[in-house]
This record gives sequence, C-alpha cells and structure tokens, in this order.
Amino acid sequence: MSERSVRPSVGAVVLTMNDRVEEFPAAMRSLLGQEGVELDVVVVGNGCVPALVPDGVRTVELAENVGIPEGRNVGASNVKGDYLFFFDNDAVLPTTDVLARLVAQFAAEPSLAYVQPRIRDPRSGVTLRRWVPRLRASDPDRGGTVTVMAEGVVMVRRDAFDQVGGWPGDFFLFHEGVDLAWRLWDNGRTGAYAPRIVVHHPATDPARHTLFYRLNARNRVWLARRNLPALLIPLNLATWIVLTLTRFRDPSALRASLTGFTEGLRTFPGPRTPMRWTTVRKLTRAGRPPIF
Repeated sequence: MSERSVRPSVGAVVLTMNDRVEEFPAAMRSLLGQEGVELDVVVVGNGCVPALVPDGVRTVELAENVGIPEGRNVGASNVKGDYLFFFDNDAVLPTTDVLARLVAQFAAEPSLAYVQPRIRDPRSGVTLRRWVPRLRASDPDRGGTVTVMAEGVVMVRRDAFDQVGGWPGDFFLFHEGVDLAWRLWDNGRTGAYAPRIVVHHPATDPARHTLFYRLNARNRVWLARRNLPALLIPLNLATWIVLTLTRFRDPSALRASLTGFTEGLRTFPGPRTPMRWTTVRKLTRAGRPPIF
C-alpha cells in the first residue's frame, strides 16, 4: 500500500461572498499547500458565483445568502473525507502541517469529535477571548477538553458531524458552534482545544455585522430552547439578560438585543432535542455548565 493511500482524508469547506479579494486568495493558497493529508476542497458562494477560486477547486453557487451555518452544511455535503475542516476565508494556515497535526489529535481519543486550534491575529499576536473555548479565557495557551468551539476554524470528525445533523442552519450567524458542540457532547463525544497548533485570523469585531445584536440574542434563545432540559432554559436566559443589562451601555445595541430576545421567544425553527442530564453533568465537570 502506498504512502499516499493511507493518508487521512480531509474535506475542507470555505465560504465566500467575493468581498475579500486579498484575504481569500491567501487563505486558499495556505489551504491547498497542506501536506500529509488527502484534501478535498469546496468553495461555497453564499449568494454569489465564487470568484478568484484556484484551478481544480470545486465550487457551489447558492442563489441567496443562506447564512454561515447552512452554507457550511451545503459545503459539507459536497466534500469527501473522514474529517471536515471549516475554514474562514480570511484565515491563513501558517505552516503546511496544520491539518495533519489536527488529524493526529483524533488518533488517541476515539470519543473526540472536534479539535479547535489556537486562533491568533498575525499582526498583534493576540488571541481574542471569544476564540478561546473556555469560560476562563485569560490564558490562550492552556489546552485540553472544551465544550464549545470557535466555529470559523475547526476540524470535526465526519461521522460525528453527520450523526447530529450538522450545523443549525436556521441560525444564519452566531452561536452555531455552541449548538453543534452541545449536540456532539450529548451524542457521547467530546471536544479539544489544541493551542500549540496555530492558525492566523485577523482580530475582527463581530459587532461589525449590522444584525449582530439581534441575531446574537435571538440565537441565544433558540440555542437554549433547542438543547436544554426545560428546567435549565429560564436559568440560561436569565443569566444572559443579567449579563446584557450589565455590559451594554449603547441604548441602540440594548434595544436590538431585546428585540432579538423577544424574537427568539416568539419564533422557533426547532427541532427541540433536549440534552440528557448526564450531558449536563459532563459539561459542568468539563468547566462550562450550560447555563452560561
């Protein structure tokens, strides 16, 4: 058997809206330059015909912007591989062995469903708190078991992804990584943060999206309603309300958040599949009770 035939297979999904004419080509060069894996790549045009795509890379054109999680679901259905790598189109893999090193993390842990590398701004060297998948995020160099993920750069075991139904497509943007991680944990799997494996990503502000505050609040409600036992839903949402009222000083941001919160209560795309209490205990022991 040749060395090539035994390489682990990775299906990589990249979304584009043709709005990153410098970042996207750099991202693709770093992705296609990966060694030690059999790589299958698809670029999904979210409401556009993908441009600047390297020769030989397949594309999928969506007539409208269906949002990030559903776009990634479409991409996942169009690539082959034992592992899925979801890759933001403004990120860069700084070395040619990033994917191989991520795959290696799975070998020793059959229950491991996803691995997130350390994401770091290439200019400042900063790792944002939201990129560290723990409540205590002050030390981005501390790895280990984690219960959420920064979904923009993450590798997921393909069979585990398929078993839980993929990303929550209706979320459009925000909190889809928490939803997927919770369902993977409820399916008997775990997640890991591997800070020694570094990926570069510009330190952008999620509030740059005009819908940030509304969708962030709406999806927080949907997340709880989809995944939590009924007893924990009010605790989870009350925690969010207290934190929101404490942190937000901008009246317009607060109004948009409350609008989204109300929308999350009035609408619900489903399905509701509450996690088991044993999963609640596992998440709590792993450092993040699902009320935060």
